[in-house]
Amino acid sequence: METISLKLDVFEGPLDLLLHLIQQLEIDIYDIPIAEVTEQYMNFIHAMKTLELEVAGEYLVMAATLMSIKSQMLLPKPELEFDCDDEEGEDPREALVQQLLEYRKYKYAASVLSEKEQERSLFYTKAPMDLSEYEDEILPLPKNQLNTIDLFLALHDVLQRKKRNKPIETTVTTETITVDQKVNEIGQRLAKLSESEGLPLESFFVQYTKDEMITTFMALLELMKKGQASATQEETYAPILIFKGAVV
Repeated sequence: METISLKLDVFEGPLDLLLHLIQQLEIDIYDIPIAEVTEQYMNFIHAMKTLELEVAGEYLVMAATLMSIKSQMLLPKPELEFDCDDEEGEDPREALVQQLLEYRKYKYAASVLSEKEQERSLFYTKAPMDLSEYEDEILPLPKNQLNTIDLFLALHDVLQRKKRNKPIETTVTTETITVDQKVNEIGQRLAKLSESEGLPLESFFVQYTKDEMITTFMALLELMKKGQASATQEETYAPILIFKGAVV
């Protein structure tokens, strides 16, 4: 009858097994009781052999390492000929502790990456579409016309300048305004302008609170989307002006 050989794959390696024993015994990784850990480790090796399971060579190498460290710690320490309280012999466990610390660090990183992989598996992506057939339909912006990125950068510049120049107000206001209300307010101001008349972008900001600035910016974008407002700039770094209606 052919003998079936099985390999126990509970632990990923001898360092993984040692970390498990350290956690199970609730001991300090920086001060490992080698005798106790070696005994538990050898019990695991003997259990695998008893169950006729294949023992990987790396487990046997670690067993030999533990036995070597245990024997070194049992040897009497040589007496030093000079007195020095800070002078201590090299700890034979040091190299093993460093290996365990490095392994624990990479094991933690692997667990974090595994969690990220599971989170990412919940997302569904769509293959990119070929939009080359629509390239002819994309028209360039009219002269001095701004895109959304230009408008956003101009808004950021306005906010930075106002932070430096406007004193900090200590009053707390609870009144809020919606985007629709701001659209109507700005639309009414623009309706009073002539075709050639424009208002500076910063003139649409009153309180310079975070909510008011965001609402105003969204309202301007909504008006531009509807063709009821447009933003132009005569030259680079010049003030941005808001006109009524779309740019012709």
